[in-house]
Amino acid sequence: MSDEASDKVERGDGWSVANLSDLGEGPGFRKVRSALGVTAFGINAIVLPPSYATGSHFHEEQEELYFLHSGRVAIEFGDGTAQELEPGGIAWVDAPTHRKVRNLSDSEEAVYVIVGGKDGYVGRDGVLAPGEEHR
Repeated sequence: MSDEASDKVERGDGWSVANLSDLGEGPGFRKVRSALGVTAFGINAIVLPPSYATGSHFHEEQEELYFLHSGRVAIEFGDGTAQELEPGGIAWVDAPTHRKVRNLSDSEEAVYVIVGGKDGYVGRDGVLAPGEEHR
């Protein structure tokens, strides 16, 4: 991450905040995990140019969750199935499942966020702060 982008990340004791547009320019990866200091899971954003398709890939260990922020994409899976996502659409993909993403627009970028992790759900571990009540 450039020094300029790093300067735009706000940090505090146990938190960080940034705008995706400050983490890079043009098509490609936005390294959200490293920019914000996330350590418990992987997270990146990808800006796909119009009509672009990623290469097919899979993972050895981590599942991924895709969230489409803007644009329209098709996710093509190793079994030949393709599913279209519109803004707000989400897709889960198991680690060994082959996948590729294609921007369906010939004029607009598509932006999606990918969260990856392994070793399971930790359960509902949220605790109300002192003085807070259930709402």
